[in-house]
Amino acid sequence: MGVSSNKVESLPNTTPYLESDTSISILTTQPLEIHKFKDQSPFKKLILALQYLFPIFLWGPDYTLKLFKSDVVSGLTIASLAIPQGISYAKLANLPPIIGLYSSFVPPLIYAVLGSSRDLAVGPVSIASLVMGSMLREVVSPDQDTVLYLQLAFTATFFAGVFQASLGLLRLGFVVDFLSKPTLIGFMGGAAIIVSLQQLKGLLGITHFTTKMGFVPVMESVFGETSEWAWQTILMGFSFLVLLLLARHISMRRPKLFWISAAAPLTSVILSTTISFIFKAQKHGIKTIGHLEKGLNPPSANLLYFSGSYLSLAIKTGIITGILALTEGIAVGRTFASLKNYQVDGNKEMMAIGIMNMAGSCSSCYVTTGSFSRSAVNYNAGAQTAVSNIVMASAVMFTMLFLMPLFYYTPNVILSAIIISAVIGLIDFQTALKLWKVDKLDFLACMCAFFGVLFISVQMGLLIAVGISMFRILLQVTRPNTVILGNIPGTQSYRNMGQYREARRVPSFLILSIESPIYFTNCMYLQERIMRWVREEEERTIRMKECALKCIVLDMAAVTAVDTSGMEALSELKKALDKRSLQLVLANPVGDVIEKLNRSEKTWELFGSDSIYMNVEEAVAAVSSLLKYQP
Repeated sequence: MGVSSNKVESLPNTTPYLESDTSISILTTQPLEIHKFKDQSPFKKLILALQYLFPIFLWGPDYTLKLFKSDVVSGLTIASLAIPQGISYAKLANLPPIIGLYSSFVPPLIYAVLGSSRDLAVGPVSIASLVMGSMLREVVSPDQDTVLYLQLAFTATFFAGVFQASLGLLRLGFVVDFLSKPTLIGFMGGAAIIVSLQQLKGLLGITHFTTKMGFVPVMESVFGETSEWAWQTILMGFSFLVLLLLARHISMRRPKLFWISAAAPLTSVILSTTISFIFKAQKHGIKTIGHLEKGLNPPSANLLYFSGSYLSLAIKTGIITGILALTEGIAVGRTFASLKNYQVDGNKEMMAIGIMNMAGSCSSCYVTTGSFSRSAVNYNAGAQTAVSNIVMASAVMFTMLFLMPLFYYTPNVILSAIIISAVIGLIDFQTALKLWKVDKLDFLACMCAFFGVLFISVQMGLLIAVGISMFRILLQVTRPNTVILGNIPGTQSYRNMGQYREARRVPSFLILSIESPIYFTNCMYLQERIMRWVREEEERTIRMKECALKCIVLDMAAVTAVDTSGMEALSELKKALDKRSLQLVLANPVGDVIEKLNRSEKTWELFGSDSIYMNVEEAVAAVSSLLKYQP
């Protein structure tokens, strides 16, 4: 998900960090032992429990100076990216820039203790920032009701954390999987374009700009306010945007030069701030960040909003941003874990991210998760453990304590350039093209989510993405696939005739494979579909002047389960075929299906043991021998 100076495809080229390093075993072998509580002393059980709840106790005792050196390098490297991105993403969420730095300090420290990923770099991310900003701004103005907007942002973050931690605690991580990859690709791409277009306000120096997030109103605002375009702002903005995109391109082409794109945002901030100070940019119409408060995160528990007319808005915003943050964070964690051959516990990650956001909401932070761009840099820089997050947080802390005055002359336009260069990696045309070639329905889901975000709203685009994912699941559940099987000449093997051209029909038989469990949602469809197969086969045999149809064999190998409605449907199908003087037999049913059929006395009596066979070839042989003695 997220943004990266190095795409996942390029990451395996950096594997020298994985070779001959003792740190590999720290997180790959020991986690399996923490569940073995039996026959352990009380003290050992306590240690195992602490290691399970706080993974830092698992790898901490084996931590070495060599690992620390690697983590310091990677931590400082991602800090150079996290500081400018944190300020920029806070702007994207319509929050004060300092909130972005606060959110890059406390959450990484908490994740380092609770998280199980070695490579995940935690902080604000573009999509969650955009969604939170757009949802809250629809109801509350961040300019006119600044305090209320802050309250709602912190409260939404709190509820996002509660939702995330609850999913992990109740082991309901599958909820996040309802956002399929194709719909996420479309949603992320559409959101990236909307984010980029919104930054035209800063790049062009426009003062009066629409607060709507749709493509049409944004473009109307851009070309309707051409009189406000400022050439000084445009020159500076596009110059640094080209610099950032060039650095990103270099790092993508040569992964070993990942540090170029990692350092580019901070370098751009330093250069633009210097230019702004020397040439007095404010006098030329270039707006700057201005004063940023020095010091660490102030407590914000007193700002949480638990009663009033806006509570439902905070809860809704929290749940939606929480889902997006979880989806990105877990996907990123698993991606890099697979590259280093270790496992990430999804439910523990949900709890870690949830607790991190709950604590963050009480310390002036908004929604955070694992960022793809920072995690990619973290991986390439040679991070070995979550200590890199602690190093990054320490660098952010130093910045907040001593370097805040240096940001006074930083132009707002540079923040827009950083955001555009960051989110542009979310637009994945190559994957969309692959979807078109591989699965048209997945491509349709991707495009619906994309255009929903682009032309309606970010929230509606997300709802469309979820709706399409649910529809795809329902379609597959309610319309399971059934195929005709034929015999491969010279063998006892039966295969899909649509896939194997050499497969041949067996005279007097219709062999069908059901490739799904039989539930109440699909049993009537299956019954109707099988009867249609029967009618079509009878018509074909008459037309081709072949042997009349005598027996239907249902290959049940892929039917992993059947409920009472499914058994009733099988009984009705049996009765309907008996009336047509056709025999119905079942082949290769799994143990659970046999057990349920046996428990249902009526169904078992109707079929009988002579209608159930171990496999298709046994069913065909047995029924064929019986047909010889029939007139």
